Amino acid sequence: MQDDELITAFVEALWLEENLAENSRAAYRRDLELAARRLSGDEATDESRALVVASGEALNRLLGERLSEGAAPRSVARMRSALRRFYAWANREGLIQPNPAADLPAPRRPRSLPTDLSEADVEALLDAPDTASPLGLRDRAMLETLYATGLRVSELVNLTLNEIHLAHGLARITGKGGRERLVPIGDEAIDWLHRYLGEARPALLGERQVNAVFVTNRAAPLTRQAFWYRLKHHARHAGLARLPSPHTLRHAFATHLLNHGADLRALQMLLGHADLSTTQIYTHVATARLQALHAEHHPRG
Repeated sequence: MQDDELITAFVEALWLEENLAENSRAAYRRDLELAARRLSGDEATDESRALVVASGEALNRLLGERLSEGAAPRSVARMRSALRRFYAWANREGLIQPNPAADLPAPRRPRSLPTDLSEADVEALLDAPDTASPLGLRDRAMLETLYATGLRVSELVNLTLNEIHLAHGLARITGKGGRERLVPIGDEAIDWLHRYLGEARPALLGERQVNAVFVTNRAAPLTRQAFWYRLKHHARHAGLARLPSPHTLRHAFATHLLNHGADLRALQMLLGHADLSTTQIYTHVATARLQALHAEHHPRG
């Protein structure tokens, strides 16, 4: 049988066996017809029997390509469901042997690149807090620390006084899985931390004692939600075109280090990634930046 005949028979079976609504049957037909058209792009495939002769690998590749092209994950999941039901029915009826969709995995969405800030954007963001106020001085020290170290936001707000060693320029961080790492802080962030710890933090705490480095004006440790609120506030003040996410400065830390020649293995250690493949996403960001610079400035770009 050819694909169109099989699809029609399948849709009729959905009506006869399950009394499926007309809209649902139409959706199954559209997904299967689209899959057939896409699979028939293979020159070695008989266009009228692309579904009949498709392999499990071809189906999996089709779903992955749909995601890569920007199709909504819900749409791709619906196509996968349509293919699984279609082939299960065709296999049960003895029309297609074996069932190529029996073990069809859910397609993995391509890992998206993190939102990036230029170095000028970061400078504008770091300059945004009003350091004449205790909260502004805290925020400046906090943002400088985050950009200088590449910490996760959870690591930043959980940082304690005994984990920063300004004389040595290091922070001892306990990351995911309880793994510890030493991270350089950098001179600029050290200067702002000295100012914050000597001036703003005592003003925020009053007589209270808290071990967290970054505290609120209620003498409590800063939360992730409070950090996110303050970050958005300063991003608006800095005039950034897009509001950064809580991890934006971590992404900027990684990308800017790579742009200036950092080693990927060293970056892995600084970020606290257990697997180098997690760090490698930043190479795509850096490569895209280099390609854009080449295209803009090279005489034959």
